[in-house]
Amino acid sequence: MTPFYRFQFYLFALMAIGAALLFVTRKSPVSAALWLVNVMFALSGLYVMLDAPFVAAVQVLVYAGAIMVVFVFVVMLLNLGRPDQLPDLREAGARIAAGVVGLALFANLLAVRRESLPGVELAPATDNVVTPVAESLFTEYLLAFELTSILLLVAIVGAVVLAKKRAGA
Repeated sequence: MTPFYRFQFYLFALMAIGAALLFVTRKSPVSAALWLVNVMFALSGLYVMLDAPFVAAVQVLVYAGAIMVVFVFVVMLLNLGRPDQLPDLREAGARIAAGVVGLALFANLLAVRRESLPGVELAPATDNVVTPVAESLFTEYLLAFELTSILLLVAIVGAVVLAKKRAGA
């Protein structure tokens, strides 16, 4: 394992652990959900390092995208976020930490750019990763897939019903 690879692994791991700790310590559910999105992005970076780009893309699209949008929508619908609890990053320490992580990610990007040689192209992947996953998802695991979507729909409908009862009371 090269030192650069080890640096990337520890960077994404520390980002995931730090964001997870901030996720569980936030009082505002909106802030907690946004920190959970940060955890999802850090985990997708680790998946890319493990040579699983399809899993990383699914992690970002499904979990950080769709599921977290539903969570934030339900939290906002139930009006759980309080305006006095939302500005979590206004402290100087949080700004400095965000700047350090941003600089580390920028240095990581520059190092990756420097390692790629001009004129050298990567060979196209010959393995089709999506087909086996799609076949098993829509044949063997179709019932579980559909039940999960129905469960999410019922959760959203339940949140709407609870929000209407609270507004009517």
